[in-house]
Amino acid sequence: MKIHREGSATILLTLLALAVINGFVYYFTKDYPVVTWGLLIVSIVFWLFIISFFRVPSRVFKADENLIIAPADGKVVVIEETYEAEYFKDKRLQVSIFMSPANVHVNRNPISGEIKLSQYHAGKYLVAWHPKSSTENERHTVVINNGKTEILVRQIAGALARRIVNYMKAGMKVQQNSEMGFIKFGSRVDLYLPIGTKVNVALNETVRNGQTVIATLA
Repeated sequence: MKIHREGSATILLTLLALAVINGFVYYFTKDYPVVTWGLLIVSIVFWLFIISFFRVPSRVFKADENLIIAPADGKVVVIEETYEAEYFKDKRLQVSIFMSPANVHVNRNPISGEIKLSQYHAGKYLVAWHPKSSTENERHTVVINNGKTEILVRQIAGALARRIVNYMKAGMKVQQNSEMGFIKFGSRVDLYLPIGTKVNVALNETVRNGQTVIATLA
């Protein structure tokens, strides 16, 4: 396991802030070791929790041009046909993955192909499971064309996730399971697939990026 580069500044700043707080509290409560030791233990646990947000576990990825691989860790919260208004402007099969603060937060490309669209949208910070979060929250949309079909992947910020990182640019050629981006502190990733695509997961199923097969392309 390694720590993602997006976490370097956050981890360091958190450590410095905790050091200052502990030093300040120790100065005024050094005659009360229960207080100082208690705060130190809580601080260490909190710092380790922050580090866990940015972990990148070692995994053996599943690669197959006929499969759509999970772009994120989390739980499947939506499987339904819906109208996609930004790019396709027609009905698509939506599969949404909710990422909790405890999940791995790296997002990966679910298929190989060419990036046709990479577009950031500012927006609100509704809770990620809110029905309108897909269209009203801060989000980043990526469309990948593999020569046979196109799928849309949308990173969505939530109430806690206030920063979406996306590395994709229009015209780029990407490989399945390569890094698409990172959402700090969890949130949600939506997939929009062609109608009729065979979905291989069920509602409330836990999935892992780079490993779980979300769907099979026709």
